[in-house]
Amino acid sequence: MATYLVTGGAGFIGSNLVHELVKRGNKVIVVDSLHTGSRELISDTGAEFYHMRVEEFFKKGAWKGIDGIFHLGKPSSSPMYRENREKILESVNGTLAVLEMAKELNVKLVTASSSSLYNGLEPPHREDMIIKPTDFYTEARLVEERLAKVYQDLYGVRWSAMRFFSVYGPREEYKKNYANLISQFIWSYMKNEKPLIYGDGSQRRDFVFVDDVVNALILAMNRDVNGIFNVGTGKSYSLNDVISIIKREMGTDLEPKYIENPVKNYVMVTLADTSKSRKVLGFEAKENIEGGIRKTLNYYLNNLKR
Repeated sequence: MATYLVTGGAGFIGSNLVHELVKRGNKVIVVDSLHTGSRELISDTGAEFYHMRVEEFFKKGAWKGIDGIFHLGKPSSSPMYRENREKILESVNGTLAVLEMAKELNVKLVTASSSSLYNGLEPPHREDMIIKPTDFYTEARLVEERLAKVYQDLYGVRWSAMRFFSVYGPREEYKKNYANLISQFIWSYMKNEKPLIYGDGSQRRDFVFVDDVVNALILAMNRDVNGIFNVGTGKSYSLNDVISIIKREMGTDLEPKYIENPVKNYVMVTLADTSKSRKVLGFEAKENIEGGIRKTLNYYLNNLKR
């Protein structure tokens, strides 16, 4: 049995990871500020829980005896950074804290990054592309990836930065308006409201189910490799495609509401080149878009009934 630290373990992706780690017989320590999470998501896991930010946990010194670190506890949506630029410092400080822990403990660090780094680049998106940050969120993620490489070069820290594409699935309800579009569309239809779409709905996303993301994180932890890895499916679907699937699954004819896109630097297409992750990590997404939406819908119908 291994002991893992999961920062952000009471959030969306983190809580799904905690459940899987516990299911596999591991001990889990969760650190979470509960900004977009809840202890309810992991209440039945037996995980040890600390309600604080990552840098506070580091200063507390309660991190001995850890065999690996999953760092998901960071502001995870571009609008958060536009609304409060200090989120950049919060994100970088948290990453510095886990890098210091990984250095002192000599353990592997697997940290969340984002496909938003590819904004402005032609798909399919590869890890070796030259990144040109377009907002505060992507700038923070790029700094964190570079810091990990510096820690590797100076101190031998082992790390993997996972560039998540458009992650959706169960346990995202506490992210509210920061949640993935699939979840938001489902929630709108559950309230018999028209989902809101910017533009004409032709924009495309590489939607990846959260169970596949959890699998990628664990594979990265167990591989003796460093560097950046895409976590996507290698397939891209338009928002109109997603709406059609959700409407069919929910038996509704309610059409979405289309409005002019108000977001500057809006990403029109994301599509992961998954060849590196497949070759180096052995990762390949298993869930197709129809099955993932069905599982997500069933979760919310069972857990968010009004």
